Amino acid sequence: MILGAHLGIAKGLTQAVDDLRSIGGEALQIFSKSPQMWAGPPIAAAAAEAFRSAVRDRGVRATAVHHGYLANLGSPKPDMLRRSRTAFLDEMRRAELLKVDGLIFHPGAHLGSGVDAGLRTIAVSLTEALDAVPEGSVRLLLENAAGQGTTLGSTLEELATVLAAVDRPDRLGVTLDTCHLFAAGIDFRTDDAYGALCDRIDRVLGRAAVRAFHLNDAKAELGSHLDRHENIGRGQIGSAGFAHLVRDPRWQTVPGYLETPLSGDGYAAYAADLATLRGLEGPSGPARPGSGRARRGTRGGRTPK
Repeated sequence: MILGAHLGIAKGLTQAVDDLRSIGGEALQIFSKSPQMWAGPPIAAAAAEAFRSAVRDRGVRATAVHHGYLANLGSPKPDMLRRSRTAFLDEMRRAELLKVDGLIFHPGAHLGSGVDAGLRTIAVSLTEALDAVPEGSVRLLLENAAGQGTTLGSTLEELATVLAAVDRPDRLGVTLDTCHLFAAGIDFRTDDAYGALCDRIDRVLGRAAVRAFHLNDAKAELGSHLDRHENIGRGQIGSAGFAHLVRDPRWQTVPGYLETPLSGDGYAAYAADLATLRGLEGPSGPARPGSGRARRGTRGGRTPK
């Protein structure tokens, strides 16, 4: 797995690249603007070029923009849906300017309209966005949800429904957040459980659809539906669950972005979590479809802005 983290851009886009390399990361996720803003200031062409050059020159192997928190592409409310679609299209164009690999976003919530209606609305939202940027190279990555309230995408089946409805495998994919998987009731801590998860990914999504991971331990228990991130090995998932992922050669070229809690000492917690993950790397033993065994086969902390 290509390991990295979500870093802030308050000191500039290129500084985020430098900060990533200073903690030994190879995969960089950022917000392109404040996640609490519908629209941000334009990204200057010179700043975008400097970022692209820094990514290339500093050997960063994977990049992503994470969409903000306000948009709801599944909303049944016309005004909110219109505003969300406008914001999403703007974020797509910002991501294209930065030439990142993926735009990661929360699918949305149905707010009482029902799961089927909400998923259909998300699919239409994405189809319109892709039609508006027909030559785009940034892959849109739906992030799985923890399942709180009426949020959509907490099951692999719901994610697969959207992917199938849009039917643009060259432009779409999925980011799997480990905390959200666990909170939604998907266990992967034991060999058997991890093997079953991999089998399910292959069967429901197709392995190629998984284009990124968010690597977060979970403060809350299995099936809690609470999005509460914890540092690697200190939560309910524990080291065993992450060992399965980082040892699996099938994810060797897939980025894993930390979104674990930070304290007041800069990115020291990220550096520690990266060291923990690398310490879990060992002899490969991927789960294999049908085997059932891994050997064969609101965030918990401050999110940088």
